[in-house]
Amino acid sequence: MGFINSSRAQMRPSFELKESRHTLNPDMSNVTLDRHRQEKLDSEVVEISKADHHADIEGGVARVEAAQANCIDDDYVHGILKNKQTDDPINSELDNSTVYVYQNYATSSFDKLSLVSTLGTAGAIIFAVVKPPIAKLSNIIGRGETYLFTISCYLLAYILIASAKSFNAYAAGFIFYTIGQSGTNIMNDIIISDISTARWRGLAIGASFFPFIAIPWISAFIVDSVVHGIGWRWGIGMLAIIMPFCASIIITTLFYYQSKAKKMGLVTPTPISLPEFCSQIDLGGTILFSCGFAMLLLPLTLASTTTSRWHTPYIAVLLPLGCAFLIALPFYEKFAAKNPLVPVHYFTNPTIVMSILLISTDSMGFGATHTYLYPWVTVVHNYTAREATFYTFTNGVTQCICGILAGFIMLKTQRYKWLLMGAVTIRLVGYGIMIRLRGADNTTVELFIVQLIQGIGSGVIQTAVLVSAQIMVPHTELAQITALVICFAFLGASIGASIAGGIYTGTFGEALKQRLGANATPALIDELLNSITGVLPKWGSVERIAVDYAVSALFATDFI
Repeated sequence: MGFINSSRAQMRPSFELKESRHTLNPDMSNVTLDRHRQEKLDSEVVEISKADHHADIEGGVARVEAAQANCIDDDYVHGILKNKQTDDPINSELDNSTVYVYQNYATSSFDKLSLVSTLGTAGAIIFAVVKPPIAKLSNIIGRGETYLFTISCYLLAYILIASAKSFNAYAAGFIFYTIGQSGTNIMNDIIISDISTARWRGLAIGASFFPFIAIPWISAFIVDSVVHGIGWRWGIGMLAIIMPFCASIIITTLFYYQSKAKKMGLVTPTPISLPEFCSQIDLGGTILFSCGFAMLLLPLTLASTTTSRWHTPYIAVLLPLGCAFLIALPFYEKFAAKNPLVPVHYFTNPTIVMSILLISTDSMGFGATHTYLYPWVTVVHNYTAREATFYTFTNGVTQCICGILAGFIMLKTQRYKWLLMGAVTIRLVGYGIMIRLRGADNTTVELFIVQLIQGIGSGVIQTAVLVSAQIMVPHTELAQITALVICFAFLGASIGASIAGGIYTGTFGEALKQRLGANATPALIDELLNSITGVLPKWGSVERIAVDYAVSALFATDFI
Protein backbone atom coordinates (compact mmCIF):
# COMPACT_ATOMS: atom_id res chain seq x y z
CA MET A 1 0.00 0.00 0.00
CA GLY A 2 8.85 -1.75 1.29
CA PHE A 3 8.11 1.40 -0.02
CA ILE A 4 4.95 0.68 1.39
CA ASN A 5 5.27 4.15 2.13
CA SER A 6 5.91 4.77 -1.31
CA SER A 7 3.15 2.39 -0.66
CA ARG A 8 1.81 4.92 1.43
CA ALA A 9 3.03 7.72 -0.38
CA GLN A 10 2.26 5.74 -3.42
CA MET A 11 -0.16 3.33 -1.91
CA ARG A 12 -1.96 6.11 -0.21
CA PRO A 13 -2.87 7.59 -3.52
CA SER A 14 -3.32 4.14 -4.91
CA PHE A 15 -5.37 2.66 -2.16
CA GLU A 16 -6.70 5.29 0.07
CA LEU A 17 -7.43 7.52 -2.80
CA LYS A 18 -9.64 4.75 -3.96
CA GLU A 19 -11.55 5.18 -0.75
CA SER A 20 -12.28 8.67 -1.94
CA ARG A 21 -12.08 8.39 -5.67
CA HIS A 22 -14.92 6.00 -6.14
CA THR A 23 -17.23 8.90 -5.45
CA LEU A 24 -16.45 10.15 -8.92
CA ASN A 25 -17.66 6.88 -10.43
CA PRO A 26 -21.24 5.92 -11.18
CA ASP A 27 -22.95 3.06 -9.47
CA MET A 28 -22.96 1.10 -12.75
CA SER A 29 -26.54 0.25 -11.97
CA ASN A 30 -27.94 3.59 -13.14
CA VAL A 31 -28.10 5.04 -9.66
CA THR A 32 -28.08 8.83 -9.66
CA LEU A 33 -24.89 10.77 -9.05
CA ASP A 34 -26.24 12.38 -5.90
CA ARG A 35 -27.05 8.99 -4.43
CA HIS A 36 -23.63 7.71 -5.35
CA ARG A 37 -21.98 10.62 -3.60
CA GLN A 38 -24.15 9.90 -0.60
CA GLU A 39 -22.84 6.34 -0.71
CA LYS A 40 -19.37 7.80 -0.51
CA LEU A 41 -20.22 9.19 2.87
CA ASP A 42 -21.07 5.72 4.09
CA SER A 43 -17.87 4.15 2.82
CA GLU A 44 -15.42 6.84 3.89
CA VAL A 45 -16.69 7.27 7.36
CA VAL A 46 -16.93 3.52 7.76
CA GLU A 47 -19.22 3.32 10.79
CA ILE A 48 -19.94 7.02 11.09
CA SER A 49 -22.93 7.44 8.85
CA LYS A 50 -24.57 4.32 10.22
CA ALA A 51 -24.09 5.62 13.71
CA ASP A 52 -25.46 9.03 12.80
CA HIS A 53 -28.91 7.53 12.39
CA HIS A 54 -28.98 5.15 15.30
CA ALA A 55 -31.78 5.67 17.72
CA ASP A 56 -29.23 6.04 20.49
CA ILE A 57 -26.72 8.48 19.07
CA GLU A 58 -23.17 7.89 20.24
CA GLY A 59 -21.38 10.62 22.16
CA GLY A 60 -18.96 11.76 19.48
CA VAL A 61 -21.65 11.86 16.82
CA ALA A 62 -23.98 13.79 19.11
CA ARG A 63 -21.27 16.35 19.84
CA VAL A 64 -20.39 16.94 16.21
CA GLU A 65 -24.04 17.25 15.22
CA ALA A 66 -24.61 19.73 18.01
CA ALA A 67 -21.50 21.64 17.02
CA GLN A 68 -22.73 21.79 13.44
CA ALA A 69 -26.08 23.12 14.61
CA ASN A 70 -24.31 25.62 16.81
CA CYS A 71 -22.10 27.06 14.07
CA ILE A 72 -24.23 26.35 11.03
CA ASP A 73 -24.44 30.01 10.11
CA ASP A 74 -20.88 30.84 11.06
CA ASP A 75 -19.24 31.20 7.65
CA TYR A 76 -15.96 32.19 9.27
CA VAL A 77 -15.77 28.92 11.22
CA HIS A 78 -16.73 26.87 8.19
CA GLY A 79 -14.03 28.71 6.27
CA ILE A 80 -11.44 27.79 8.88
CA LEU A 81 -12.45 24.13 8.84
CA LYS A 82 -12.54 23.89 5.06
CA ASN A 83 -9.22 25.69 4.63
CA LYS A 84 -7.59 23.51 7.25
CA GLN A 85 -8.99 20.41 5.60
CA THR A 86 -7.25 21.61 2.46
CA ASP A 87 -4.01 22.27 4.33
CA ASP A 88 -3.93 19.01 6.28
CA PRO A 89 -3.78 16.74 3.20
CA ILE A 90 -0.85 18.85 2.02
CA ASN A 91 0.90 18.31 5.35
CA SER A 92 0.07 14.61 5.26
CA GLU A 93 1.44 14.15 1.76
CA LEU A 94 4.57 16.13 2.66
CA ASP A 95 4.99 13.79 5.60
CA ASN A 96 4.41 10.70 3.42
CA SER A 97 6.83 11.60 0.71
CA THR A 98 9.65 12.71 3.03
CA VAL A 99 9.47 10.15 5.85
CA TYR A 100 9.38 7.35 3.30
CA VAL A 101 12.68 8.55 1.82
CA TYR A 102 14.24 9.24 5.21
CA GLN A 103 13.47 5.62 6.15
CA ASN A 104 16.10 4.37 3.71
CA TYR A 105 18.76 6.58 5.26
CA ALA A 106 17.61 5.86 8.81
CA THR A 107 17.78 2.08 8.40
CA SER A 108 21.11 2.44 6.62
CA SER A 109 22.50 4.42 9.56
CA PHE A 110 21.64 1.45 11.79
CA ASP A 111 23.06 -0.99 9.19
CA LYS A 112 19.57 -2.52 8.88
CA LEU A 113 18.51 -1.69 5.34
CA SER A 114 17.66 -5.35 4.83
CA LEU A 115 14.83 -4.95 7.38
CA VAL A 116 12.99 -2.27 5.39
CA SER A 117 10.70 -5.02 4.10
CA THR A 118 9.95 -6.12 7.66
CA LEU A 119 8.85 -2.59 8.53
CA GLY A 120 6.81 -2.44 5.34
CA THR A 121 5.05 -5.72 6.04
CA ALA A 122 4.15 -4.78 9.60
CA GLY A 123 3.20 -1.24 8.62
CA ALA A 124 0.81 -2.31 5.87
CA ILE A 125 -1.05 -4.69 8.19
CA ILE A 126 -1.36 -2.08 10.95
CA PHE A 127 -2.36 0.63 8.49
CA ALA A 128 -5.26 -1.48 7.24
CA VAL A 129 -6.71 -2.73 10.52
CA VAL A 130 -6.45 0.47 12.58
CA LYS A 131 -8.98 2.47 10.55
CA PRO A 132 -12.26 0.92 11.82
CA PRO A 133 -11.34 1.32 15.52
CA ILE A 134 -10.27 4.94 14.97
CA ALA A 135 -13.48 5.75 13.09
CA LYS A 136 -15.56 4.11 15.81
CA LEU A 137 -13.61 5.94 18.51
CA SER A 138 -14.46 9.27 16.87
CA ASN A 139 -18.13 8.31 17.14
CA ILE A 140 -17.82 7.64 20.86
CA ILE A 141 -15.50 10.30 22.30
CA GLY A 142 -15.74 12.98 19.59
CA ARG A 143 -13.98 14.22 16.47
CA GLY A 144 -11.70 16.69 18.22
CA GLU A 145 -10.62 14.20 20.87
CA THR A 146 -9.86 11.50 18.31
CA TYR A 147 -8.01 13.92 16.05
CA LEU A 148 -5.90 14.96 19.05
CA PHE A 149 -5.12 11.29 19.72
CA THR A 150 -3.96 10.58 16.16
CA ILE A 151 -1.81 13.72 16.02
CA SER A 152 -0.34 12.74 19.40
CA CYS A 153 0.63 9.38 17.88
CA TYR A 154 2.33 11.28 15.08
CA LEU A 155 4.20 13.50 17.54
CA LEU A 156 5.29 10.56 19.70
CA ALA A 157 6.46 8.73 16.58
CA TYR A 158 8.53 11.69 15.37
CA ILE A 159 10.21 11.99 18.76
CA LEU A 160 10.98 8.26 18.98
CA ILE A 161 12.26 8.06 15.41
CA ALA A 162 14.38 11.23 15.51
CA SER A 163 15.98 10.24 18.82
CA ALA A 164 16.34 6.51 18.07
CA LYS A 165 19.71 5.07 18.99
CA SER A 166 18.92 1.60 17.66
CA PHE A 167 16.81 -0.04 15.00
CA ASN A 168 14.43 -1.42 17.63
CA ALA A 169 13.71 2.09 18.92
CA TYR A 170 13.19 3.26 15.35
CA ALA A 171 10.78 0.38 14.71
CA ALA A 172 8.77 1.28 17.83
CA GLY A 173 8.45 4.83 16.55
CA PHE A 174 7.43 3.52 13.15
CA ILE A 175 4.51 1.60 14.68
CA PHE A 176 3.17 4.77 16.31
CA TYR A 177 3.80 6.62 13.07
CA THR A 178 1.65 4.14 11.14
CA ILE A 179 -1.17 4.43 13.68
CA GLY A 180 -1.03 8.22 13.54
CA GLN A 181 -0.88 8.27 9.76
CA SER A 182 -3.77 5.88 9.21
CA GLY A 183 -5.87 7.48 11.94
CA THR A 184 -5.30 11.04 10.78
CA ASN A 185 -6.15 10.05 7.24
CA ILE A 186 -9.53 8.60 8.19
CA MET A 187 -10.23 11.57 10.49
CA ASN A 188 -9.58 13.99 7.62
CA ASP A 189 -12.15 12.11 5.56
CA ILE A 190 -14.65 12.07 8.41
CA ILE A 191 -14.36 15.78 9.14
CA ILE A 192 -14.64 16.68 5.46
CA SER A 193 -17.82 14.61 5.38
CA ASP A 194 -19.11 16.40 8.48
CA ILE A 195 -18.66 19.93 7.12
CA SER A 196 -19.70 19.38 3.49
CA THR A 197 -23.14 18.84 1.99
CA ALA A 198 -24.12 15.50 0.50
CA ARG A 199 -23.96 16.96 -2.99
CA TRP A 200 -20.36 18.15 -2.67
CA ARG A 201 -19.06 15.60 -0.19
CA GLY A 202 -17.62 13.14 -2.69
CA LEU A 203 -15.83 15.84 -4.66
CA ALA A 204 -14.49 17.38 -1.45
CA ILE A 205 -12.99 14.11 -0.26
CA GLY A 206 -11.60 13.26 -3.67
CA ALA A 207 -10.08 16.72 -4.06
CA SER A 208 -8.29 16.36 -0.72
CA PHE A 209 -5.90 13.90 -2.38
CA PHE A 210 -4.92 16.19 -5.22
CA PRO A 211 -1.87 17.51 -3.30
CA PHE A 212 -0.18 14.18 -3.99
CA ILE A 213 0.12 15.19 -7.64
CA ALA A 214 2.46 18.07 -6.74
CA ILE A 215 3.92 17.44 -3.28
CA PRO A 216 6.34 14.58 -4.21
CA TRP A 217 8.17 16.86 -6.63
CA ILE A 218 8.54 19.52 -3.94
CA SER A 219 9.58 16.98 -1.31
CA ALA A 220 12.37 15.76 -3.60
CA PHE A 221 14.16 19.10 -3.18
CA ILE A 222 13.53 19.06 0.57
CA VAL A 223 14.91 15.56 1.19
CA ASP A 224 17.91 16.21 -1.05
CA SER A 225 18.85 19.23 1.07
CA VAL A 226 18.16 17.42 4.34
CA VAL A 227 20.08 14.19 3.71
CA HIS A 228 23.08 16.12 2.38
CA GLY A 229 22.84 18.77 5.09
CA ILE A 230 21.27 18.57 8.52
CA GLY A 231 20.56 14.84 8.29
CA TRP A 232 17.46 12.66 8.35
CA ARG A 233 16.95 13.05 12.11
CA TRP A 234 16.41 16.79 11.77
CA GLY A 235 14.19 16.16 8.78
CA ILE A 236 11.92 14.11 11.04
CA GLY A 237 12.30 16.66 13.83
CA MET A 238 10.97 19.46 11.62
CA LEU A 239 7.81 17.46 11.05
CA ALA A 240 7.36 17.20 14.83
CA ILE A 241 6.86 20.98 14.77
CA ILE A 242 4.99 21.36 11.48
CA MET A 243 2.37 18.64 11.93
CA PRO A 244 1.02 19.63 15.39
CA PHE A 245 1.03 23.32 14.46
CA CYS A 246 -0.96 22.75 11.30
CA ALA A 247 -3.42 20.47 13.09
CA SER A 248 -3.86 22.77 16.09
CA ILE A 249 -6.32 25.15 14.41
CA ILE A 250 -8.80 22.49 13.39
CA ILE A 251 -8.50 20.69 16.74
CA THR A 252 -9.09 23.84 18.80
CA THR A 253 -11.99 24.86 16.55
CA LEU A 254 -13.63 21.46 16.97
CA PHE A 255 -13.11 21.51 20.73
CA TYR A 256 -14.49 25.03 21.05
CA TYR A 257 -17.76 24.32 19.29
CA GLN A 258 -18.18 20.91 20.90
CA SER A 259 -17.74 22.58 24.30
CA LYS A 260 -20.12 25.39 23.39
CA ALA A 261 -22.77 22.90 22.28
CA LYS A 262 -22.37 20.99 25.54
CA LYS A 263 -22.86 24.15 27.60
CA MET A 264 -26.01 24.93 25.64
CA GLY A 265 -27.40 21.51 26.50
CA LEU A 266 -27.45 20.27 22.92
CA VAL A 267 -25.56 17.07 23.70
CA THR A 268 -27.24 14.12 25.42
CA PRO A 269 -25.07 11.14 24.42
CA THR A 270 -25.72 7.54 25.33
CA PRO A 271 -22.41 5.94 26.39
CA ILE A 272 -21.32 2.71 24.76
CA SER A 273 -19.99 -0.19 26.81
CA LEU A 274 -16.53 -1.63 26.24
CA PRO A 275 -17.90 -5.03 25.08
CA GLU A 276 -20.19 -3.28 22.58
CA PHE A 277 -17.27 -1.21 21.27
CA CYS A 278 -15.12 -4.33 20.87
CA SER A 279 -18.00 -6.07 19.10
CA GLN A 280 -18.57 -3.22 16.66
CA ILE A 281 -14.91 -3.07 15.63
CA ASP A 282 -14.72 -6.90 15.60
CA LEU A 283 -11.76 -6.97 17.95
CA GLY A 284 -11.52 -10.76 17.80
CA GLY A 285 -11.51 -10.84 14.00
CA THR A 286 -9.01 -7.98 13.86
CA ILE A 287 -6.63 -9.85 16.18
CA LEU A 288 -6.92 -13.10 14.23
CA PHE A 289 -6.46 -11.31 10.89
CA SER A 290 -3.58 -9.00 11.79
CA CYS A 291 -1.69 -11.40 14.06
CA GLY A 292 -2.22 -14.32 11.68
CA PHE A 293 -0.76 -12.57 8.68
CA ALA A 294 1.96 -10.89 10.73
CA MET A 295 3.15 -14.22 12.17
CA LEU A 296 3.03 -15.79 8.71
CA LEU A 297 4.68 -13.00 6.70
CA LEU A 298 7.26 -11.45 9.03
CA PRO A 299 9.32 -14.67 9.30
CA LEU A 300 9.78 -14.55 5.51
CA THR A 301 11.74 -11.32 5.89
CA LEU A 302 13.55 -12.33 9.08
CA ALA A 303 14.63 -15.93 8.46
CA SER A 304 17.65 -15.07 6.34
CA THR A 305 18.91 -12.55 8.89
CA THR A 306 19.47 -15.25 11.55
CA THR A 307 22.28 -17.79 11.69
CA SER A 308 19.90 -20.76 11.90
CA ARG A 309 17.59 -19.32 9.21
CA TRP A 310 14.36 -21.37 9.06
CA HIS A 311 15.41 -23.46 12.06
CA THR A 312 15.42 -20.44 14.37
CA PRO A 313 13.08 -21.33 17.28
CA TYR A 314 10.88 -18.22 17.20
CA ILE A 315 10.38 -18.55 13.43
CA ALA A 316 9.42 -22.21 13.82
CA VAL A 317 6.80 -21.14 16.38
CA LEU A 318 5.44 -18.10 14.52
CA LEU A 319 4.68 -19.88 11.25
CA PRO A 320 2.32 -22.57 12.61
CA LEU A 321 0.72 -20.05 14.96
CA GLY A 322 0.03 -17.72 12.04
CA CYS A 323 -1.52 -20.56 10.06
CA ALA A 324 -3.68 -21.53 13.05
CA PHE A 325 -4.95 -17.96 13.46
CA LEU A 326 -5.85 -17.72 9.77
CA ILE A 327 -7.59 -21.10 9.78
CA ALA A 328 -9.66 -19.98 12.78
CA LEU A 329 -10.53 -16.62 11.18
CA PRO A 330 -13.38 -17.67 8.82
CA PHE A 331 -15.03 -19.80 11.52
CA TYR A 332 -14.88 -16.95 14.02
CA GLU A 333 -16.20 -14.45 11.48
CA LYS A 334 -19.09 -16.71 10.49
CA PHE A 335 -20.22 -18.01 13.86
CA ALA A 336 -19.01 -15.55 16.52
CA ALA A 337 -18.58 -12.03 15.08
CA LYS A 338 -21.62 -9.73 15.06
CA ASN A 339 -19.86 -7.15 12.86
CA PRO A 340 -17.27 -9.23 10.97
CA LEU A 341 -14.14 -7.64 9.57
CA VAL A 342 -14.07 -10.30 6.82
CA PRO A 343 -17.68 -11.36 6.09
CA VAL A 344 -17.52 -14.95 4.86
CA HIS A 345 -20.64 -14.73 2.68
CA TYR A 346 -18.95 -12.21 0.38
CA PHE A 347 -16.66 -14.96 -0.86
CA THR A 348 -19.56 -16.77 -2.51
CA ASN A 349 -19.92 -13.88 -4.97
CA PRO A 350 -17.54 -14.36 -7.94
CA THR A 351 -17.39 -10.63 -8.76
CA ILE A 352 -16.34 -9.75 -5.23
CA VAL A 353 -13.81 -12.60 -5.18
CA MET A 354 -12.29 -11.45 -8.48
CA SER A 355 -12.17 -7.84 -7.26
CA ILE A 356 -10.32 -8.90 -4.12
CA LEU A 357 -7.93 -11.12 -6.09
CA LEU A 358 -7.17 -8.37 -8.60
CA ILE A 359 -6.50 -5.64 -6.06
CA SER A 360 -4.47 -7.90 -3.78
CA THR A 361 -2.31 -9.31 -6.59
CA ASP A 362 -1.78 -5.86 -8.09
CA SER A 363 -0.75 -4.57 -4.67
CA MET A 364 1.43 -7.61 -4.09
CA GLY A 365 3.24 -6.95 -7.35
CA PHE A 366 3.74 -3.34 -6.35
CA GLY A 367 5.08 -4.28 -2.93
CA ALA A 368 7.45 -6.90 -4.34
CA THR A 369 8.92 -4.62 -7.02
CA HIS A 370 8.98 -1.33 -5.10
CA THR A 371 10.10 -2.29 -1.61
CA TYR A 372 13.78 -1.84 -2.44
CA LEU A 373 13.33 0.36 -5.50
CA TYR A 374 14.81 3.48 -3.88
CA PRO A 375 18.03 1.75 -2.72
CA TRP A 376 18.29 0.03 -6.11
CA VAL A 377 18.15 3.21 -8.17
CA THR A 378 20.44 4.99 -5.70
CA VAL A 379 23.10 2.29 -5.89
CA VAL A 380 22.83 1.06 -9.48
CA HIS A 381 22.23 4.39 -11.24
CA ASN A 382 23.93 6.67 -8.71
CA TYR A 383 20.84 8.86 -8.39
CA THR A 384 20.89 11.68 -5.88
CA ALA A 385 18.20 11.78 -3.18
CA ARG A 386 16.24 14.26 -5.31
CA GLU A 387 16.47 12.20 -8.49
CA ALA A 388 15.62 8.95 -6.69
CA THR A 389 12.57 10.61 -5.12
CA PHE A 390 11.40 11.84 -8.53
CA TYR A 391 11.80 8.34 -9.91
CA THR A 392 10.13 6.48 -7.07
CA PHE A 393 7.05 8.71 -6.90
CA THR A 394 6.42 8.82 -10.64
CA ASN A 395 4.44 5.59 -10.34
CA GLY A 396 2.25 6.85 -7.50
CA VAL A 397 1.49 10.21 -9.09
CA THR A 398 0.55 8.46 -12.33
CA GLN A 399 -1.74 6.13 -10.39
CA CYS A 400 -3.42 9.12 -8.78
CA ILE A 401 -4.07 10.92 -12.06
CA CYS A 402 -5.19 7.83 -13.98
CA GLY A 403 -7.46 6.69 -11.17
CA ILE A 404 -9.28 10.02 -11.23
CA LEU A 405 -9.56 9.90 -15.04
CA ALA A 406 -10.87 6.33 -14.82
CA GLY A 407 -13.52 7.53 -12.40
CA PHE A 408 -14.72 10.18 -14.84
CA ILE A 409 -14.77 7.66 -17.70
CA MET A 410 -16.93 5.31 -15.65
CA LEU A 411 -19.12 8.26 -14.71
CA LYS A 412 -19.79 9.07 -18.36
CA THR A 413 -20.00 5.56 -19.81
CA GLN A 414 -21.63 3.72 -16.86
CA ARG A 415 -19.28 0.81 -17.67
CA TYR A 416 -16.17 -0.57 -16.03
CA LYS A 417 -15.45 -4.11 -17.32
CA TRP A 418 -13.68 -3.26 -20.57
CA LEU A 419 -11.82 -0.42 -18.88
CA LEU A 420 -10.64 -2.88 -16.24
CA MET A 421 -9.60 -5.45 -18.84
CA GLY A 422 -7.58 -2.79 -20.65
CA ALA A 423 -5.88 -1.77 -17.42
CA VAL A 424 -4.97 -5.38 -16.57
CA THR A 425 -3.46 -5.74 -20.05
CA ILE A 426 -1.43 -2.55 -19.58
CA ARG A 427 -0.24 -3.79 -16.19
CA LEU A 428 0.89 -7.14 -17.64
CA VAL A 429 2.65 -5.38 -20.50
CA GLY A 430 4.27 -3.16 -17.90
CA TYR A 431 5.66 -6.18 -16.08
CA GLY A 432 7.16 -7.49 -19.31
CA ILE A 433 8.71 -4.12 -20.12
CA MET A 434 9.96 -3.84 -16.53
CA ILE A 435 12.01 -7.02 -16.86
CA ARG A 436 13.66 -5.55 -19.94
CA LEU A 437 13.95 -1.87 -19.00
CA ARG A 438 14.74 -1.87 -15.28
CA GLY A 439 18.38 -2.88 -15.18
CA ALA A 440 21.88 -1.52 -14.70
CA ASP A 441 22.34 -0.70 -18.39
CA ASN A 442 19.03 1.09 -19.02
CA THR A 443 18.75 4.82 -19.64
CA THR A 444 16.88 7.29 -17.46
CA VAL A 445 14.10 7.59 -20.05
CA GLU A 446 13.61 3.82 -20.09
CA LEU A 447 13.44 3.68 -16.31
CA PHE A 448 10.77 6.37 -16.14
CA ILE A 449 8.73 4.79 -18.96
CA VAL A 450 8.34 1.66 -16.84
CA GLN A 451 7.09 3.70 -13.90
CA LEU A 452 4.55 5.52 -16.08
CA ILE A 453 3.15 2.37 -17.69
CA GLN A 454 2.85 0.56 -14.37
CA GLY A 455 1.16 3.58 -12.82
CA ILE A 456 -1.43 3.78 -15.60
CA GLY A 457 -2.43 0.14 -15.14
CA SER A 458 -2.57 0.22 -11.35
CA GLY A 459 -4.41 3.52 -11.18
CA VAL A 460 -7.30 2.21 -13.27
CA ILE A 461 -7.35 -1.28 -11.71
CA GLN A 462 -7.61 -0.10 -8.15
CA THR A 463 -10.43 2.30 -8.96
CA ALA A 464 -12.46 -0.12 -11.09
CA VAL A 465 -12.24 -3.16 -8.79
CA LEU A 466 -13.53 -1.13 -5.87
CA VAL A 467 -16.58 -0.08 -7.87
CA SER A 468 -17.17 -3.61 -9.19
CA ALA A 469 -17.27 -4.95 -5.63
CA GLN A 470 -19.47 -2.14 -4.34
CA ILE A 471 -22.25 -2.67 -6.86
CA MET A 472 -22.62 -6.28 -5.72
CA VAL A 473 -23.89 -5.36 -2.26
CA PRO A 474 -26.86 -3.37 -0.97
CA HIS A 475 -26.40 0.22 0.09
CA THR A 476 -26.35 -0.72 3.77
CA GLU A 477 -23.24 -2.90 3.25
CA LEU A 478 -21.28 -0.39 1.17
CA ALA A 479 -18.95 0.64 3.98
CA GLN A 480 -18.22 -2.98 4.86
CA ILE A 481 -17.30 -4.09 1.34
CA THR A 482 -15.18 -0.97 0.81
CA ALA A 483 -13.24 -1.65 3.99
CA LEU A 484 -12.79 -5.30 3.01
CA VAL A 485 -11.41 -4.54 -0.46
CA ILE A 486 -9.01 -1.90 0.86
CA CYS A 487 -7.93 -4.24 3.64
CA PHE A 488 -6.96 -6.88 1.08
CA ALA A 489 -5.11 -4.25 -0.93
CA PHE A 490 -2.84 -3.60 2.03
CA LEU A 491 -2.60 -7.32 2.72
CA GLY A 492 -1.36 -7.84 -0.83
CA ALA A 493 1.18 -5.07 -0.34
CA SER A 494 2.45 -6.68 2.86
CA ILE A 495 2.81 -10.04 1.10
CA GLY A 496 4.76 -8.35 -1.69
CA ALA A 497 7.04 -6.63 0.80
CA SER A 498 7.72 -9.91 2.59
CA ILE A 499 8.58 -11.59 -0.73
CA ALA A 500 10.98 -8.78 -1.58
CA GLY A 501 12.54 -9.03 1.86
CA GLY A 502 13.00 -12.77 1.57
CA ILE A 503 14.71 -12.43 -1.81
CA TYR A 504 16.88 -9.52 -0.66
CA THR A 505 18.13 -11.06 2.57
CA GLY A 506 18.35 -14.58 1.14
CA THR A 507 20.16 -14.02 -2.17
CA PHE A 508 21.91 -10.64 -2.20
CA GLY A 509 24.88 -11.79 -0.13
CA GLU A 510 25.58 -14.71 -2.45
CA ALA A 511 25.25 -12.48 -5.52
CA LEU A 512 27.82 -10.08 -4.05
CA LYS A 513 30.22 -12.96 -3.38
CA GLN A 514 30.00 -14.11 -6.98
CA ARG A 515 30.46 -10.63 -8.46
CA LEU A 516 33.16 -9.32 -6.12
CA GLY A 517 35.19 -12.53 -6.04
CA ALA A 518 38.22 -12.39 -3.77
CA ASN A 519 37.29 -8.89 -2.55
CA ALA A 520 34.04 -10.15 -1.00
CA THR A 521 34.90 -10.24 2.69
CA PRO A 522 32.05 -11.05 5.13
CA ALA A 523 32.30 -7.57 6.66
CA LEU A 524 32.06 -5.86 3.26
CA ILE A 525 29.09 -7.96 2.19
CA ASP A 526 27.27 -7.22 5.44
CA GLU A 527 27.84 -3.48 5.06
CA LEU A 528 26.70 -3.44 1.44
CA LEU A 529 23.64 -5.50 2.35
CA ASN A 530 22.51 -3.18 5.12
CA SER A 531 23.36 0.36 4.01
CA ILE A 532 23.22 2.70 1.02
CA THR A 533 25.28 5.34 2.82
CA GLY A 534 28.27 3.30 3.95
CA VAL A 535 31.04 1.62 1.97
CA LEU A 536 29.80 1.77 -1.60
CA PRO A 537 32.81 1.64 -3.93
CA LYS A 538 33.56 4.73 -6.01
CA TRP A 539 31.20 5.27 -8.94
CA GLY A 540 32.66 3.80 -12.13
CA SER A 541 35.17 1.55 -10.39
CA VAL A 542 35.37 -2.17 -11.14
CA GLU A 543 34.07 -2.97 -7.66
CA ARG A 544 31.11 -0.58 -8.03
CA ILE A 545 30.17 -2.10 -11.39
CA ALA A 546 30.25 -5.55 -9.77
CA VAL A 547 27.95 -4.32 -6.98
CA ASP A 548 25.60 -2.72 -9.53
CA TYR A 549 25.24 -5.95 -11.48
CA ALA A 550 24.76 -7.98 -8.30
CA VAL A 551 21.90 -5.70 -7.24
CA SER A 552 20.36 -5.79 -10.72
CA ALA A 553 20.54 -9.60 -10.82
CA LEU A 554 18.78 -9.70 -7.47
CA PHE A 555 16.02 -7.40 -8.69
CA ALA A 556 15.61 -9.36 -11.91
CA THR A 557 14.64 -12.34 -9.75
CA ASP A 558 12.25 -10.15 -7.77
CA PHE A 559 10.64 -8.73 -10.93
CA ILE A 560 10.07 -12.17 -12.46
